[in-house]
Amino acid sequence: MCDTLNVSRAGYYAWRGRAVSLRQERRDHLAGQIRRVHLDSRQLYGSPRIHQQLRQAGLTVSVNTVAKVMKQRQIRSKIHRKFKPHTTDSSHGLAVAENHLQRRFDWKLPNQAWCCDITYIPTDEGVLYLAAVLDLCSRKIVGWSMAGHMKAGLCVEALEMALQRRPAAPGLICHSDRGKQYASEDYQRVLIKHQLVCSRSRVGDCYDNAPAES
Repeated sequence: MCDTLNVSRAGYYAWRGRAVSLRQERRDHLAGQIRRVHLDSRQLYGSPRIHQQLRQAGLTVSVNTVAKVMKQRQIRSKIHRKFKPHTTDSSHGLAVAENHLQRRFDWKLPNQAWCCDITYIPTDEGVLYLAAVLDLCSRKIVGWSMAGHMKAGLCVEALEMALQRRPAAPGLICHSDRGKQYASEDYQRVLIKHQLVCSRSRVGDCYDNAPAES
């Protein structure tokens, strides 16, 4: 091994017999503190949370040092970054309406303009998708639907709930992103039936649907 690493045997044994440096002692002590906090958190904390706990305990150390020691000692959080599903798929050949809302988010009367969007909710049994309809006057959710899929029926059910709870007069603006669920024939059929004005955000511009996004 000494030949392979190109070091002398005398140097190797000198290294083995050398006393631990003060810096290494501090690192070993820090590693012990990190491992204690890590175990107390049921191995859930990563370096930022562990650094915060050590600082609260009066230990002066940087978050980068904590991360480096954790990497060297293979101390890892059991929590992995979950896959974030994309709720908007605008890569479709369906017709897309104009942006009739034009970021007019302040309406004095209810049932004049609604914003619609889809979000996702991670659960222990998988991801659930939530479609919501927001009234821009009251900022209340007037219709919603939840399911384990993102098919057009999810958005149709949310819109139908809103129409049952808040009968809308013809001309109400119903705004959403350019997702294929909102451009589908089933969704458009409901808009036409109730004479609602279909409005869409511009490409890649989440600010056009900001109230629903937030």
